[in-house]
Amino acid sequence: MIAQKLSALTLFFIGFIMTVYTQNIPLGIFDGQTDIGRVKIKGSSIYNAENQEYLMKGSGYNIWFGRDEFHFLWKKLRGDFILTANVEFIGKGTDPHRKIGWMIRNSLDTSSSHISVAVHGDGLTSLQYRRIAGKHTEEIRSEVAHPLLIQLERKGHTYFMSVAKWGEPFSVVQMNEFILNNEVYAGLFICSHNPEVAEKAVFHNVRITIPASEDFVPYRDYIGSRLEILDIETGKRRIVYETSEAIQAPNWTADGRLIIFNSNGLLYSYNLNDNTIKVINTGFADANNNDHVLSFDGRMIGISHHSKKDDNQSIIYILPVEGSLKPKRITQKGPSYLHGWSPDGKYLVYTGERNGQYDIYRIPVKGGKEVQLTNTPKLDDGAEYTPDGKYIYFNSNRMGKMQIWRMNADGSNQQQITNDDYNNWFPHVSPDGNWIVFLSYSKDVDPDDHPYYKHVMLRMMPVEGGSPRVIAWLYGGQGTINVPSWSPDSRKIAFISNSK
Repeated sequence: MIAQKLSALTLFFIGFIMTVYTQNIPLGIFDGQTDIGRVKIKGSSIYNAENQEYLMKGSGYNIWFGRDEFHFLWKKLRGDFILTANVEFIGKGTDPHRKIGWMIRNSLDTSSSHISVAVHGDGLTSLQYRRIAGKHTEEIRSEVAHPLLIQLERKGHTYFMSVAKWGEPFSVVQMNEFILNNEVYAGLFICSHNPEVAEKAVFHNVRITIPASEDFVPYRDYIGSRLEILDIETGKRRIVYETSEAIQAPNWTADGRLIIFNSNGLLYSYNLNDNTIKVINTGFADANNNDHVLSFDGRMIGISHHSKKDDNQSIIYILPVEGSLKPKRITQKGPSYLHGWSPDGKYLVYTGERNGQYDIYRIPVKGGKEVQLTNTPKLDDGAEYTPDGKYIYFNSNRMGKMQIWRMNADGSNQQQITNDDYNNWFPHVSPDGNWIVFLSYSKDVDPDDHPYYKHVMLRMMPVEGGSPRVIAWLYGGQGTINVPSWSPDSRKIAFISNSK
């Protein structure tokens, strides 16, 4: 699946609204816009709140030598941050070196020191920088041409340019000891490379992320959350809810109206029609973690509650999806972390720690004896049934790195599905049974852990196996997609990303 190109009608509409609208319109997450240098043709930026896209028009001779001319959509930022966006020129353009991208600069002066990720009209992509105001600009070229996604990250005095084509991991260029002010102007830019013409571009999936502090303590310190919805076909994302609180693990209800997530031990429902949020009554179960799963028919929800009478170990309960004062206890032993519900509604599958070993277990929903499905000294987790009930997908690091595995519903015939350099967690099978989406950490993350606040990817592959493709690059991890998060029509994924 690939991102869709702009239609002729869309191009006409974009040109029309960029002519009609003025500079005094809302700018989304940015503070202001301006033309840098003495451009001959005034630039403009428009934020479309409905689809969360930015349309930009700009001219200018270049961003090079000792001075710059371009249009800039900016926000003042301090400290460390991550700038991410999908980028696309509109039309064929006039000059092959027209350029768009992210920029960080000390001031709005034409000769300011700066660093930028620049995508040229001919596909050339480079990290451009001017160390000293008024001095010549330099560059480091990327191996990737015509990227869809660009990212510019500041971490102290180190800067990272990350770029990727659709479906591929990032290619990264690092710049060390590059000194800019603590407070800078950071934003999107467009330059025509020809002062006599104006070029246009569209930016979507635009995110300014403020990462967690280096000294944050996991499971004690938290940063804010964004509930996002990803369209699988186009790759476009939409933030539907944003909060300074930690929210995690979105489930999509069977009727498509609600998304359920957890926060501070409670469960909440987010109504996609009217954007209202309600607490789901779980009675005494007020210490729920992010392992909660809806039954296939959408009538029941299973939760993992840290029971005080069980030394605060996670115990599995079930209750009607609308809530209940008295959830029904299912597992007698803990810790037990719920991950899957069989399509016929008869069984739950979960990760249980028994005798110092984490394996996958199955138990009847009506209660009874648990059955061990895996048996390995390494970690098995994230078990989930396919919609036909024949298989259970899960993740295991029994071979070293955390990878995706599959077994028959009775635990037999365990087979490894992925085999790459990433640590892959939480496989979720689409309701139509065709696809698997999972979370991928880089190889430097401990295979036993799925930590908070990392650069991660959502990747997708055919259910029978194959080459995974990246469908989202984000800052998140723990809580991003711990539970089944497909829309009922298999066209969208709900997930959590993070930022202060």
